[in-house]
Amino acid sequence: MKRMDLPETERVWKVGELAAEAGLTVRTLHHYDHIGLVCPAERTGTGHRLYVASDVQRLYQVLALRQLGLGLDQITGLLEGAVPVTQVLFAHRDYLAAQLAATQDLHALVAALAATAQSRPDTSADRFLELIRRTVMVDDTIKEHFTEEQLTQLAERREALGEKRIQQAEAQWGELIPKVDAAIAAGMDPTAPEAQQLAAQWMELLEGFHGGDPGLRDSMYQMQASRTESAACGPSPAQIEFITAANSARR
Repeated sequence: MKRMDLPETERVWKVGELAAEAGLTVRTLHHYDHIGLVCPAERTGTGHRLYVASDVQRLYQVLALRQLGLGLDQITGLLEGAVPVTQVLFAHRDYLAAQLAATQDLHALVAALAATAQSRPDTSADRFLELIRRTVMVDDTIKEHFTEEQLTQLAERREALGEKRIQQAEAQWGELIPKVDAAIAAGMDPTAPEAQQLAAQWMELLEGFHGGDPGLRDSMYQMQASRTESAACGPSPAQIEFITAANSARR
């Protein structure tokens, strides 16, 4: 049991008081104490934790680092001087990039819903809820097949390309997919020159997505292979089969 004589003028926080001020639970502070991350300066004779200003300062350092997306092990190493500051800055950079990508995705969803609401004011609330549900499902699928590093890489590629180029690519997809569907519906032979031209356009757009990175390309193909008909967006199994056959005929 850690004991020390505290000056009478120094403020002391009980664990419940500190938890309330910091917006945490008592259980969290107990855990921080247990792992040696934020330990109270003193305990009462009955074992109750008492925190002083230096303990509170350390706690807020921990909370600030948590906001950067760092794990408790990383924070412990940083506060003990075992982790270089540059490593923390790189982690902060990656965290912000992931946040940026998530914000951009959310902006795109809201923009799409707003456009739908404007063009089709009779659309029911249930329809909007279904769009949101299916979009979340796709987002979960993406997170299942792409690592955090890859998502950060995609966010950086998006920033480098710029919104204008991205909008152009989205427009090109919007024109290409109906053409592929029409070719499939018409029973076009995937080896036909027209089909091979569609495949060439398809692969060019995919190249703009993964930038030739084999890891991103493989993750994207794995996601497509696991896709079901109920997914909200992305290529259907029929489209993938047609394009794959047409692309093979190009070689």
